[in-house]
Amino acid sequence: MINVELFNPLVLVSLTPLVGILIIFIVPSVKEFLCRLVALWTACFSFIFSLILWIQFDSNSSFFQFSETLIWSSTLNFYYTIGIDGISLFFIVLTTFLGVICILVSWGSVKTALKEYLICFLMLEFFLIQVFCVLDLFLFYIFFESVLIPMFLIVGVWGSRTRKIRAAYQFFLYTLLGSLLMLLAILYIYIYVGSTDLQFLWQVQFSELSQILLWLAFFFSFAVKIPMIPFHIWLPEAHAEAPTAGSVILAGILLKMGGYGFLRFSIPMFPIASIYFTPLIFVLSLIAIVYASLTTLRQVDLKKIIAYSSVSHMGFVTIGIFSLNTQGIEGSILLMLSHGLVSSALFLCIGVLYDRHKTRVIKYYSGLAQVMPLFSIFLLIFIFANLGFPGTSSFIGELLVLIGAFQVNILLTFFSAIGMILGAAYSIWLFNRLNFGSLKLQYFSAFQDISRREFWVLVPLVFLILWIGIYPIPFLREMHFSVINLIEQFI
Repeated sequence: MINVELFNPLVLVSLTPLVGILIIFIVPSVKEFLCRLVALWTACFSFIFSLILWIQFDSNSSFFQFSETLIWSSTLNFYYTIGIDGISLFFIVLTTFLGVICILVSWGSVKTALKEYLICFLMLEFFLIQVFCVLDLFLFYIFFESVLIPMFLIVGVWGSRTRKIRAAYQFFLYTLLGSLLMLLAILYIYIYVGSTDLQFLWQVQFSELSQILLWLAFFFSFAVKIPMIPFHIWLPEAHAEAPTAGSVILAGILLKMGGYGFLRFSIPMFPIASIYFTPLIFVLSLIAIVYASLTTLRQVDLKKIIAYSSVSHMGFVTIGIFSLNTQGIEGSILLMLSHGLVSSALFLCIGVLYDRHKTRVIKYYSGLAQVMPLFSIFLLIFIFANLGFPGTSSFIGELLVLIGAFQVNILLTFFSAIGMILGAAYSIWLFNRLNFGSLKLQYFSAFQDISRREFWVLVPLVFLILWIGIYPIPFLREMHFSVINLIEQFI
């Protein structure tokens, strides 16, 4: 049975990538410029529709908005239901925004199988949008795993080095195996409850033992995606081998799926287990913050430096989520949005260097401020955002997380703050090694500052990072009532 309002902005956001895929599929492969243009306009329309979602969103409501339901099978009680609240709204906006960035970044760098590459990216965007708006547990699992397919192809086919096949398989197998337990848990819930509708499951009271076992099954899946220590092995390899656009979407969106899963499923469905396992999460998060920061200091590959710093930042996110108070959870969501912008921007800067000099090993670079001044200014802004400098988006997120953690445990806050000091250490050291000192002319003799296209790709990222850092109220206001509704599960 189909009864869907096609002019619902959420439906338009969901369907636009599919329309783009269909048009690109029809266009002949030789018309490369036309394929690029269709993909870019598709991504732009998706972003515009997501902005309409934000404009029309009612921040005074904690209910799901723009909801639509498609009945798959009334006998099996399966419904394709979509809807968003304040928690999922900005993940969809971030997905569509980075979709535009990825298409622009790939404009001249992809030379082989361009048509298939663009189809993979639009398919990935469609799956990610569904992950953040679908309100059925079984369908969430389907889209959660479907993301692996286009990402596997992007890393394995269009990766930059010879180890790309190994990295693609490592990424695929780690994340797939981590999710098998969640599939078993979903089957148990369906047999036990008779439905996989999320809003109905929020009202179901599972026994304490069931909550603990089900929470663990979901935890392994989400912990691999974040990734938490010790499930992080796949991330540096995948980043190092992925093309620049692949690294942007991987760091910007895919890592947020785990945090979103905790907020949407683990905490509201299994509140007793979430409280029970909070000390475990805090210990793993602190280990991630300190270990990943120290590991970052000894990396020589530019992409691996940003990859390990991502593990450290996501440690802050999990501390905020499981502080289980308003400041901590809002801070973790804001920090995920900030990390999606900052890490994407840093990967774009690394991509600028790699496109020109075909290496990411840091020892070959020095003194870039003398020959690439615009690049150095952009990199300085993004490095400061990465270390949580006041006035940038990361500062607001980390501050709220620390306030939330302080309400739970002072020692937890103290050790978390050590991670901020280490973050400043590796960030400033990275900038110093790249931009200051004498030029290493024995390796490179020709230098070129950022192009006009690269400039206009980086400017919106600077604007958003500073906007969230200086005036975060529009973001916090939209998510506030949804976060309060989440916390009420524990009262």
